[in-house]
Amino acid sequence: MIIRNETISDIEAISKVTIAAFKNFAISNHTEQFIINALRETNALTISLVAEIDGRIVGHIAFSPVTISDGAIGWYGLGPVSVLPEYQKKGIGKSLISEGLSLLKKLGGQGCVLVGHPDYYKRLGFQNIPALVHEGVPQEVFFALPFTEKVPKGIVVFHEGFLAKG
Repeated sequence: MIIRNETISDIEAISKVTIAAFKNFAISNHTEQFIINALRETNALTISLVAEIDGRIVGHIAFSPVTISDGAIGWYGLGPVSVLPEYQKKGIGKSLISEGLSLLKKLGGQGCVLVGHPDYYKRLGFQNIPALVHEGVPQEVFFALPFTEKVPKGIVVFHEGFLAKG
């Protein structure tokens, strides 16, 4: 498996992987591919990585800046992360996340937040931080991973691209 930055020629494959990955996901609004495109179109896609096996894109992850009401800077949102159903549970998502977090740290990032499944993201070091809130989202599915000892406090707002519907 190769993990690399997306290229223009990957855009269609990324959309297909994203649609397939979330197709049967009950809590999805099925707008993830539109979110990625909106982030890309507004230059808010800080990191966009693909996982490739035998020349085929089988996974994708996006990271974009978030704002925090206390004014903290250098924080990013993880998501969406997608892996083709037939390649799930093989460590591809974990590898994409790990590589993306490493790149965020190299860019001077201070931390990362996401909305996701508790069992999965807790194993990767993400935690519920009561002082960080994403309005309208239950605290038990909102996670943060600070890269330093300084943890912001306040309301986290993802990029407006997350409101994309099509």
